[in-house]
Formats: sequence, structure tokens, C-alpha cells
Amino acid sequence: MAAAPPSYCFVAFPPRAKDGLVVFGKNSARPRDEVQEVVYFSAADHEPESKVECTYISIDQVPRTHAIMISRPAWLWGAEMGANEHGVCIANEAINTREPAAKIEALLGMDLVRNGQGELDIPVRRSWAPKERFSYKTRN
Repeated sequence: MAAAPPSYCFVAFPPRAKDGLVVFGKNSARPRDEVQEVVYFSAADHEPESKVECTYISIDQVPRTHAIMISRPAWLWGAEMGANEHGVCIANEAINTREPAAKIEALLGMDLVRNGQGELDIPVRRSWAPKERFSYKTRN
């Protein structure tokens, strides 16, 4: 299997970014004829024990999700990159391994970007405000 072409994220902080802003961006190595959408989802409260349908599987929903703006391929649930209402940004990057992929349906890396169920639990939709992020401990 051929390695995925590179995609890169970048962030620029003041003084490199003007007016005290932080700039976050990402290029995409997706096929050139694949439709990319930029989509906004409002903050929402969810019923206890409800599920969210990801690209291939369903997972438990959290009680509240934050407003987000994401960029994603039109055919899937996840996201290439996104930012939430608190200014927390995240993006997907390809990782090439020597281990074969499991032959079961699972969350995609882009699903992890959108729903924040990754090992480091760095979410966009489920994220805390930036000040709260710094006190959060990752799972071992």
C-alpha cells in the first residue's frame, strides 16, 4: 500500500500573525475531485444515553456539544479540521504504520477530530473552553 501524500498543519502566533490573532490552517491530501464542505453546527444539549452516528459506527453521545465550524469531505461524518466556539482548533493528519489495519468497522481519524474520543481526548465538538483545557489530564 502506498503511503499517503503529506498534509500539513500550521499555526501562527503574534507577532507573526497581525492584530494579536492566532492563525490555524491545514492543507488536505484528499483526492482533487472529492467535495469538501465547510459546515457550522450549533451547540446542542443531548438526551441521556443517546448515541451519535459517526462514519461507520455509533458511539455514546455526551450531554452537551459546543458549536463548531469544520471542513470535511462531503461523504463522511468526521472532519479534516475544525474549531469550536471557544477557539479550540484541531486537525487530522495521516500516520503511516507497518501494522495492517483491523478488518472491523471503527472510528476514523476524521471522526476523532469531530467527536473528541481520541486517546489524548482533544476534541472540537466536545471540547472545553481553552482555560479549562490546560488543567485536563490525558488518559494513560
